Amino acid sequence: MIAILKIVILGAVAAFVVTNVMAREVPQNQAQIQLSFAPLVKKASPAVVNIFTRKTVVQRQRPSLFNDPFFEQFFGRGLPRSKTKKKTQNSLGSGVLVSADGIVVTNYHVVAGADEITVALNDRREFEADLILEDEQTDLAVLRVQSDGVSFPFLKFHDSDQLEVGDLVIAIGNPFGVGQTVTSGIVSALDRSAGGKNVIENFIQTDAAINPGNSGGALLTMDGTLAGINSAIFSKGGGSLGIGFAIPANLVQSVLQNGLEYGRVVRPWLGANGQTINQELATSLGLDRPSGVLVSDIYTGSAADLAGLEVNDIIVAINGYEVFDLKNMLFRMSTGRLGEKAELEVLRRGKNMTILVPLMAAPEDPKANPVVLTGAQPMSGTIVANISPALAEKFKISPFSRGVMVTDVKRGSIAARQGFRKKDILISINGAEVTSSDQVQKMLDEAKKGWEIILERNGRKAVLRLGR
Repeated sequence: MIAILKIVILGAVAAFVVTNVMAREVPQNQAQIQLSFAPLVKKASPAVVNIFTRKTVVQRQRPSLFNDPFFEQFFGRGLPRSKTKKKTQNSLGSGVLVSADGIVVTNYHVVAGADEITVALNDRREFEADLILEDEQTDLAVLRVQSDGVSFPFLKFHDSDQLEVGDLVIAIGNPFGVGQTVTSGIVSALDRSAGGKNVIENFIQTDAAINPGNSGGALLTMDGTLAGINSAIFSKGGGSLGIGFAIPANLVQSVLQNGLEYGRVVRPWLGANGQTINQELATSLGLDRPSGVLVSDIYTGSAADLAGLEVNDIIVAINGYEVFDLKNMLFRMSTGRLGEKAELEVLRRGKNMTILVPLMAAPEDPKANPVVLTGAQPMSGTIVANISPALAEKFKISPFSRGVMVTDVKRGSIAARQGFRKKDILISINGAEVTSSDQVQKMLDEAKKGWEIILERNGRKAVLRLGR
């Protein structure tokens, strides 16, 4: 009797599960989620695309005999003349359609340097695409699909500030080029740094399996909206170890909106520098715990200056979100929209106050005025430009840097052989201060006996003494 009862109960449970799975309803609660993610995937996957890129690179080849360092010391690196060979490099990644007219968001590293970009939809249709925005600092890029009035499926953005650790998420992408793949997991952590090249990062960490090729794909919430763009994995071997990172949707949306409005990636710039408050500093300032940023410098004419922020102010929150450190402060400012205002909660001499800061782009003052240096002098083959906050942001140097910077060094030039590098900041030439890109050529040409060039490289001063 008991055995028959068990069979009846199991049969009823099985029928309930089958009935609910066949219904293919979007999961609404924990019990339903245990049944299937299929309705959610079916709804979202058409908006996740595969991206194929082609890039032509020129390789220089020399006879193997002269590649040997022993022979190079006799014949030099330039003899005999090297041959060039063109090679096509193919790569792949993922992307997400975010508008019906074919706007695709992906990672910068997926499409960087590409000559051709092809977007393949889940239904196997393929379209050529143009790169319209690129932002190395956030590892984001925006494509526009070339189509004649085609209406595309797309995903809506989720408010990534509403995510909590433990939330269920789904990752969709094209790992290892095997085709569109879906993995599930949870939000493992928030406000993470992946230790990569990104200047602005505040990653969502997830244990949903993310592998090479997933880059640029979608991280979805349970309501089918876009929580973030999958960007990186933490792995020594290149495979998933349960630690993946996604760029928050709010940052993606800010880059997209500001970029499309201005035709290039422009982000809000506070114009204040400071230091993260650690335990020792918190104790000396009489704070309960280490949190916030102590302002140490303010750029004249910046948003911070115009709003009345002062040196020694402590920024504790932006738009209601706690500021933990400098990285977090940069992220919070970067998610704003130009022309609007950010609300800063500040602690000034022990008193709490609120400051409204206008969201402005980093100014291009002074104008870069790039100058190509030529002639028989050690910096021939470089391009130098005046440093402004906008230029500093582009080249990832301190916006409080002043003077003239090397923005490019031609390969094989005199300057390259003398060891000059991109981002070298010129301080003086033969004892005279360098203040403008216009004066550098003349200062170098007028040297009679030789050159003493003082420059700043990676925050340190270097002195180059060169004779004629």
